[in-house]
Amino acid sequence: MAIYHLHVKVIGRRAGSSAVASAAYRSASRLRDTRIDRVQDFSSKRGVVHSEVLLPDGAPEMWRDRERLWNDVEAFEVRKDAQLAREVEFALPREMSQAQGIALARDFVETEFVDLGMVADLNVHWDIGADGMAKPHAHVMLTMRSVDEDSFGPKVREWNATQMVERWRERWAELANERLAELDIDARIDHRSLEAQGIALEPQSQIGAPAQRIEAEGIETADRSELHREIARGNGARIIADPALALDAITHQQSTFTRRDMARFAHRHSDGIEQFNAVIGAMGRAPDLIELGKDGRGEDRFTTRQMIEAEQRLHRAAGLMAERERHAVKDIEREAALQRAEQRGLVLSGEQSDALAHITGTRDLGIVVGYAGTGKSAMLGVAREAWQAAGLEVRGVALSGIAAENLESGSGITSRTIASLEHGWSQGRDLLTSRDVLVIDEAGMVGTRQLERVLSHAADVGAKVVLVGDPQQLQSIEAGAAFRSLVERHGGAEIGEVRRQRADWQRDATRNLATGRIGDAIHTYERNGMVHAAQTREQARGELIERWDRGRQVAPDSSRIILTHTNEEVRALNQAARERMREAGDLGEEVRVTVERGARSFARGDRVMFLQNERGLGVKNGTLGTIEEVSAQSMSVRIDDGRSVAFDLKDYDRIDHGYAATIHKAQGMTVDRTHVLATPGMDAHSSYVALSRHRDGMELHYGRDDFADGDRLVRTLSRERAKDMASDYPRSDPAQDYAERRSITFRQRVVEMVRKVPEKLRDLVDTLRPSVDIAQDAPALREEPGNRVRPIAQEPPEDPEAVLRQARTRALVRHARAWDAILSTADGTGQGTPEQIRELSDARKAFEELRPHGWRDAEAAYEKNPELVHEAAGGKLNRTIRALQLETEIRTDPERRAGQFVERWKKLDQQRHRQYSDGDYSGYKATRVQMSDMARSLERDPQLESLLAARRKELGISLDTGRSLGRELAQSHGIDFDRSRGLGL
Repeated sequence: MAIYHLHVKVIGRRAGSSAVASAAYRSASRLRDTRIDRVQDFSSKRGVVHSEVLLPDGAPEMWRDRERLWNDVEAFEVRKDAQLAREVEFALPREMSQAQGIALARDFVETEFVDLGMVADLNVHWDIGADGMAKPHAHVMLTMRSVDEDSFGPKVREWNATQMVERWRERWAELANERLAELDIDARIDHRSLEAQGIALEPQSQIGAPAQRIEAEGIETADRSELHREIARGNGARIIADPALALDAITHQQSTFTRRDMARFAHRHSDGIEQFNAVIGAMGRAPDLIELGKDGRGEDRFTTRQMIEAEQRLHRAAGLMAERERHAVKDIEREAALQRAEQRGLVLSGEQSDALAHITGTRDLGIVVGYAGTGKSAMLGVAREAWQAAGLEVRGVALSGIAAENLESGSGITSRTIASLEHGWSQGRDLLTSRDVLVIDEAGMVGTRQLERVLSHAADVGAKVVLVGDPQQLQSIEAGAAFRSLVERHGGAEIGEVRRQRADWQRDATRNLATGRIGDAIHTYERNGMVHAAQTREQARGELIERWDRGRQVAPDSSRIILTHTNEEVRALNQAARERMREAGDLGEEVRVTVERGARSFARGDRVMFLQNERGLGVKNGTLGTIEEVSAQSMSVRIDDGRSVAFDLKDYDRIDHGYAATIHKAQGMTVDRTHVLATPGMDAHSSYVALSRHRDGMELHYGRDDFADGDRLVRTLSRERAKDMASDYPRSDPAQDYAERRSITFRQRVVEMVRKVPEKLRDLVDTLRPSVDIAQDAPALREEPGNRVRPIAQEPPEDPEAVLRQARTRALVRHARAWDAILSTADGTGQGTPEQIRELSDARKAFEELRPHGWRDAEAAYEKNPELVHEAAGGKLNRTIRALQLETEIRTDPERRAGQFVERWKKLDQQRHRQYSDGDYSGYKATRVQMSDMARSLERDPQLESLLAARRKELGISLDTGRSLGRELAQSHGIDFDRSRGLGL
């Protein structure tokens, strides 16, 4: 399994380290350290498969000699506590071959470090662990000063910024995932904290070959593989105690899963075959696991009760709106809108007119399925006029900023992202009303959970919703295929007449793409001379740029875009396109600036793309424009819609060259001509989008090193990767009944049993008795003034509430004893034996059923005062009960929770600054993860977020971007945060 790991640290003399010795160890070589006149010999070390020094422009060639480089560093740094080098260590995907892993590491180092001006000493290790599995990773030692042709210059303080580390983390995930997709490897990594992904597990952030600490040689190493296994063991124990953690993580991006998916997850989050089997067993026995039956490949498919419930809520809301008739538009209002459109030269086709009648009809749910380029936005513009004439308020949303922008420009409907809309709702703003019509464009990209939240809110307030999209285009990033499922259940209007392409045969090709006949479409373009093969991808890239350059010179007023699958290819194509612009004299004076993605050269006349929504500038992620003026401090850009925006680069640096773009950013885009570079990561959905953006023509290029021939190209670009829904699988009645039975709480069952069958009360109380003896094995406990408990009469009371109170007391003591046993283990790791973990899991479940959130409140109290665990385990309950009640009050009292949040945030912020100053980088990193988790948690707690909005100053929030408070909180402190959930993300 590919795993994410990227760790940054400083090699310095304060820790007794030597740059020469560190370089010798990481490169498995023999180097002389002239400062101390000692030979550092690690040439017998195994596992180093690649080693080289990479130089930035202008650096002395003599530094390609590793020994000379690091001895010069040692000589230049004279302080006894000098920081000598920065090391970045990252895990390579084990699914790659050695050659592929080395190429990936090299590309990342050149792009992110060498291009910024650092000298990089790259060493790739391909160790084999005790389990026989490869553990490939790379060590990169980096210089910390600027360089010129003679020597070192001053230290570059910007390289020390925490934001820089976060950028490297994100870029490594992006680049690795792009390369995995190119190689058609079904694996992905994620740079975000697991909590930010909705996974309550500890990141397995330390891996590598076992290495002994050799302080005498000045080398800072550790047995990272053991630490990696320790984290895996901890995660395995958490899953065994609460398997819902694993199921929630698996269903973050897929509604259903197989046994293989569970095994992959268990392998990643366990240590050794025994714990692996225990994790698999716990997942298989999880109360929320639902078996759906066989899929098309004959594999057993599973989902969770939560996913089924989300889909049920989605379909209930949609069904309710489909039955309501509250927003009908009168025929006279519709006809007037059509006449105004005709006066502007817009004449709707028969299919467009039918779609217009459908969405402006009586039902509160409208669905439009339209192929790419069928004029959906134009039809929506006419609908907007009809709705407004009827006195309705019309709003538009889409998953990504650029899609919302395209909806607004094409239809005139004021639009924003769904995330922005939901954030407003959480703040009590922009709530829908019964007079609203909400248009959701590119609905096929919206995940089940998010679409359910929007439809449920609309159904509750009586608003009308119109879903517009194409299930065959790019799929949702989050779990589910909600739009396709709603189309199948409720039908809708279909627009199949393609209008974007001007030539009939190209419109036919787009219809083939929309209906899955990718091969027919490609062969049609091939017959018309628009598919071009080259021997290599590099040659294909060059031919594409040549054809693009000729086209822009012949028709300079035509709009055009270069499309490909990965960001790395986008950058290469941008550079090549700029070179042609420069050669033709179409660019002004070069200005070298550092933007979010690194050092870039910009000039007047450059095409640029904005990479982040910014309300103040009126730009979205994906907005394109042309530079009018640029300096080292600021930039002025004419947006393609005709507006001119100016900004300081210190305030907004999310910008890059815009000659080329990823296919994902192109969904919803229309240009005169497109140039597409095919790579192995594409599939039927991305092919459909890429090959249907143009009006006049499309040129498809590929290299035979990626695709041996045209047949292989067609097979790859035709791969179906559509997402599924749990409701796609007919469930048997027993499974459905089981899920329904689990929704009955234990409290309800106890009360019902007491009410109906009083003679069974003795048996009931006996079953509630904990597995360990408490106070002379009494069947129930009563608190005494001396903080002790004593037995009460065995005859159970008639009052069912009294039975529950007794049972809660037993559950509290049992839970405390389980924790006390784990915390008192001989090795002190706190992990506990498998038997102890199972007992804790059972104790939590019993506590939860008797008192919802009880065990969580208790553990929160224990974290603040560990003495309470032992007290409660011994039957002294007064202090524990008071502490538990306090935690309950904090959890349920918003003002208390807000105060606790502010207090903890301030404490962590002070702690991380202290750790950084002390050089405690592992502790610093752990604290940042906790702060990231806190900021991210606000997205799941709108009530707390609303309360904290008035305490921005206390939290140190310096940004006011109009986005979620959690994002502003994280960004104001340079903390990593999940920027968005879509691919425009």
